[in-house]
Amino acid sequence: MVKKPQLAPTEEKRILKLLRDNACPVPYHEVRTRFMGNIASPNMTASPMRMIQDLWGGELPEFETEADANDLITALMQGLWNDLTRHQKRTDPFRLSRVKSDPNFAHLTKLSQRRRQELDGFVEGLFNGQDEIDLPEKAHVALGVLGEIRGMFAGIFDISINDSKPVDVSQLQKTFKHLRELSRIAEHEINTIIQSCTRARRQMLETFVAKKPVLH
Repeated sequence: MVKKPQLAPTEEKRILKLLRDNACPVPYHEVRTRFMGNIASPNMTASPMRMIQDLWGGELPEFETEADANDLITALMQGLWNDLTRHQKRTDPFRLSRVKSDPNFAHLTKLSQRRRQELDGFVEGLFNGQDEIDLPEKAHVALGVLGEIRGMFAGIFDISINDSKPVDVSQLQKTFKHLRELSRIAEHEINTIIQSCTRARRQMLETFVAKKPVLH
């Protein structure tokens, strides 16, 4: 069996540069989770083009040439978006971004902020601009757990930027171990949502096809 290739590091770097050159206000790690949430969303109106526009507040940035616009849209839609669709398979689970985590406050701030942004992005993509969505029971429960984990990351971030106490390396090491465990749990819950919604969406499509009248 031939496995769909992952996004090449060179292509990922190109996407990062395109986002930076076009002053995208959303960091790349959050772009990934927004897209992943939208791919998983049970909302059948979800679309990559809308997600791309939403990165800039609803409208694409101004481009000097049509080629520049095509480069950005192609990289995000045919590159990143299409690559992320493979994570709908249980055998190829979605992973959060990897962050250097030496036990110091700078890395603690970066990791906790990034995880909070990633979880916010996933939920935003999942809801697809709606205030409420119908989720399968497993996805609903997993979303509740993600909300709790998001709160923990936010709390650790607030402490990391406001705490002026002397650094206790042993305590920091324990905190980083806790964050790594929270990250692992968050990935598990995200993949539970992806798999649950993928099954629900497939069942909806099968029901629609079965009920579709046959034309003679």
